[in-house]
Amino acid sequence: MISLSDDPGVRAWQRAAVISLLTWRRAEPGDNLDDQQRWGWWGDSFPTVANDKIGSRLWQLRRRTLTAETERDAVAFAREALAWMIEDGRVAAVAVTPVRGVNRLDLAVVLSMKNGTAIDVKFDNLWQVINAV
Repeated sequence: MISLSDDPGVRAWQRAAVISLLTWRRAEPGDNLDDQQRWGWWGDSFPTVANDKIGSRLWQLRRRTLTAETERDAVAFAREALAWMIEDGRVAAVAVTPVRGVNRLDLAVVLSMKNGTAIDVKFDNLWQVINAV
């Protein structure tokens, strides 16, 4: 579940992480795609900062077999999507840990803030939160 704290600052960082991870970033020219669609957020066509992009390429894993390579790509894509937080000096560190099941891969994400606070971002009940179930 997304752990919603009473602290609005914590909720804002959790929301920023969810947006960064679940918005589809446009595929890179060398990405191995299963069709011709490069997808991505249209706003990346007009960045205010050169080469600034939002979202992750996690969507590219939707049809892949769960292998060690898929797991490595998932972690790399998640770190890439959250890198802006470190680059902009907003957080001290981002930890992405894969948790692999038989036919499922989850990612545990922890944002380490500069004041020492750790913000845990969980996704297991995300759709319930979005749909108010």
